[in-house]
Amino acid sequence: MSEQTDSSARLRRRRKQRSYALLILAAGMLAFGAAAGTLYYVLRPTTLRIAVGPAGSEDQKLVQLMAQTFAREGSSVRLSLVTTEGTQESINLFSAGKADLAVARGDLNLPANAESVAILRKNLVVLWAPSGLSAKGSKKQPAPKIKTLDELAGHRIGVIGRTQANVTLLRAILKESGVNPDKVAISQFATNQIGEMAKDQSVDAFMAVGPLKSKITVDAIAATATARGEPKFLPIEVADAIAKKNPIYESEEIPASIFGSSPQRPEDKVDTVAVNHLIIAPKSLSDTVVAALARQLFTNRQQLAREMPTASQIEKPDTDKDAALPAHAGAAAYIDGNERTFLEKYTDYIWFAVLILSGLGSAGAWFRHYWNKDEREQYIAHRDHLLELIAKVRKAETAEELAGMQNAADGMLRETLECYDDGTVEESDLSVIALALEQFHHAVADRRTVLAGSGTTDTPRMRVG
Repeated sequence: MSEQTDSSARLRRRRKQRSYALLILAAGMLAFGAAAGTLYYVLRPTTLRIAVGPAGSEDQKLVQLMAQTFAREGSSVRLSLVTTEGTQESINLFSAGKADLAVARGDLNLPANAESVAILRKNLVVLWAPSGLSAKGSKKQPAPKIKTLDELAGHRIGVIGRTQANVTLLRAILKESGVNPDKVAISQFATNQIGEMAKDQSVDAFMAVGPLKSKITVDAIAATATARGEPKFLPIEVADAIAKKNPIYESEEIPASIFGSSPQRPEDKVDTVAVNHLIIAPKSLSDTVVAALARQLFTNRQQLAREMPTASQIEKPDTDKDAALPAHAGAAAYIDGNERTFLEKYTDYIWFAVLILSGLGSAGAWFRHYWNKDEREQYIAHRDHLLELIAKVRKAETAEELAGMQNAADGMLRETLECYDDGTVEESDLSVIALALEQFHHAVADRRTVLAGSGTTDTPRMRVG
């Protein structure tokens, strides 16, 4: 009966041990899944929506090329185009939170939270007046009616592009140059109306805003030269003053012959005003994401330029805190070489994971102790019972009693060793049991000697140990 009881106890113990192992396995798989999920979340590509337009414009084509290049290179930041009717709609979507990025001119009414990621290009103001066509058979070169900005009062200027920003910029230039903007008539022409503008005799001067070698500007200058005579480029001599008063604008120079070499257009460098065309991001956008985007953009700039030459005009934004449109902290970190390393970025997360694992380990140890409390209690009961047997040995009257006690001690030793194999008791616990057994065997030997002297031991000699 005792053997059946011991066997049942061992069976229950093994079942609990298997259940405990399965629980540990399940906890390990859960921890692995959580770690894998966290790693996937940290390393997965980030897709940013970028508003740009209109469709078919140089901006839209360039951003499309960026998106394709980033996807092909497997970059950590991807771009998803949101094509708009133009810059103003792009800004509206950006302000409404329907786009993460936007392509916009720096002199537009940008949201207060907008910061620059990159300068796609500089838009330069080009002002010129026609010289008039030579009379048939005359070798005399006609002289332009307008040679400086001071002479624009009372005349009409044809502005290429329907955006109000060009008109606002022109009025600022006129005002700083000492010309009353209200005394200058302004007519705006769409980019597909250049031929019509060139032939309009009521227009006395022309203005274009765009990058150097812009096809629109080059075509407009060529069209007006054919229809109205060679252009006289009008320098903006107050460009420095305009840039100082309004940091959104910059003072630049138009190089000689940039619009043609035969004849030279212009014949010499010309002072002008420039405004940046930018990729903007909200201040709240992750520094890490913006830094990665900036790194991708400037790393791939030459590759982009091989497919689309205008990409060579991409520049890094001004990282000064006093800039009119400050660079995003992420872009500034990349440009200034202050990007944080992987450990610096994720130190808090790593320490948090260590604390979690430490907590899980402590919880596992407690749970293991709680799970095996029955076996632990059984070990304590065996230890106490063994100590009780030592006292009983000294009172035993027959060898049969001693043999029964030793069989009980052997059973307790066997179960204790099984608990040790299962991890329920520690090696130090075995030392305690060993000490108790040693005392038990000494007591048995002493009692047998006493019984032998009194002549009561008529049974075979009992095995000890």
